Formats: sequence, C-alpha cells, structure tokens
Amino acid sequence: MNGLLRKVLRFGTMISATALLSSALPGCGGGDTDGGEGGDGPQGSERNTYVLVHGAFVGGWAWDKVVPLLEAGGNEVIALDLPAHGDDQTPLADASLQAYTDAVVAAIDGASRPVVLVGHSMGGTVVSQAAEARPDKVKTLVYLTAFLMKDGQSLNQEWADDEGAAIKAYAVPSSDGTSLSFKEGWAEDAFCQDCSPEDIARLESNLRDEPAKPFGEPIHVTEERWGRVPRVYIEALRDLAISPAEQEQQYTALPCERVISIDAGHAPFLTKPNELAQALRSL
Repeated sequence: MNGLLRKVLRFGTMISATALLSSALPGCGGGDTDGGEGGDGPQGSERNTYVLVHGAFVGGWAWDKVVPLLEAGGNEVIALDLPAHGDDQTPLADASLQAYTDAVVAAIDGASRPVVLVGHSMGGTVVSQAAEARPDKVKTLVYLTAFLMKDGQSLNQEWADDEGAAIKAYAVPSSDGTSLSFKEGWAEDAFCQDCSPEDIARLESNLRDEPAKPFGEPIHVTEERWGRVPRVYIEALRDLAISPAEQEQQYTALPCERVISIDAGHAPFLTKPNELAQALRSL
C-alpha cells in the first residue's frame, strides 16, 4: 500500500471564504448539483468524497482539524500520507512525483464515487498528475495555495521565480542533494506565521527531511484529460511560502472556475479550518 490511507471513513468567480460561512455558493460547472442551499453538506443533500493531499514537510495529519468538519456533513474523507511523508516509511530515494501520483490514484480508485481532489502547496503537482490519470473519477480539482502549473513545468522552476516566497531562505539542501530540511524558525516565521504555539510545536515535532527529487520533475498533463476537470483555486492572502502574487499569476495563466480567498498564511488547514471546510463543502 502506498502510504497510510486514513479513511476517516476555469477564473469565473472570486469570493472570500468568510462570505461562504453565511451562504453556500452554486456548484462548479461540471459538477452535478440540484441548486439547493444551506444544510451541512454540499447543496443540501448531496454528499462528496474528498481526497486530501498534503504538501511538502507535512503529512496526512495536517488535515486533522478539517476532516471532522467535512465528515459532519455526511461526506467521505480520505487523507493520505504521500510516500516518505507522515507515517509512511518509503525511503527518500524511492520518493518521486510518479510514486506520489500512484498513491493518490490508489485513493481515488478506492473511493465510492468521483472525488473532490484537494492538493495543498507541493500537492498541487500531484493532484494535477492524478487528474490526468483519472479524469473521469475526479469531480473537481481544488488547488489550496498550491502549485498550479502547465505541462512540462517543475515545482523548482515555478518556485524560483517567486520573489515573495520568504520560506525559501529557510530551505537547506542536503550535501548529496537528495533531500531538503529547514533552518530554525521556519514554522513561525514563514510556513505558518499565523499559527498558534501549539500548532507550531506540532509542525516542528512532525518535521521530516523532504525528498528533493520530486521538486525537479516536470508534470505531464493534457487538455484532453486534466484540462477537462473543473478547477477551483483557494488562495491564502498572507502566504509566505507561495506568495499571493505567485498564486494569482498561476490561476490567471490557467484559469479556474472559481477563486476563493482565505485571509491566512500557508496553512489554513491549521489556522482557518472552519473557513476552509466551508469552502470545500460549497463545491
């Protein structure tokens, strides 16, 4: 099994997540909705299956505050550890973009219905590849302050151009170039400057060396497959890991059906779980 599956079971509209707390939005084009409003689940009675894909330097545990909020609406939620992350014991040398994609595709294949596929940060590259592999099994693609890139681009290329990504100053490559780690202060100064002391402590206690290879591997997506899956972008307005300007550049170059704004740093799943869950439930 690729990682621990913890089965805890194109630019149209821009809206803040705060507004979503008081009013559900219409469903994305491409989704099957009945037009109802209110209720705990999407569109009243409709239920979703969410596959949540974490980013670099964290694991599936990062979604722990969000999972019960989604489940409370009757949704199915699958949060997984990518290879060499969280509790997964895959060797760093065996971690690759393809290995990450295979783990997510396995989660999609194990779901009971087409999924809302959510990728955070580095996880954006993974969900793009997974949607390319299983376009008919992905209801909606959600990029949560994530890398939304064109075919042939790599995360390293995209990140290098982001002058507002303060966290880059904390990243330290290993002597052999196979992994990355962080300097002291990374969590509270750049990754999650709006986190509570408790959340900072959890980030630091769960920190593992990050496989470097996937950062340099280009994604391969096509308009015929990945391109036909409806896309939503959730931007974080105070992000210091992927700057707001970089996020906007990405969702402008590859338009999404909706852009939702959350006033948070890079980890809204820790700092704004209610707003994030409400945004996801609206899809």
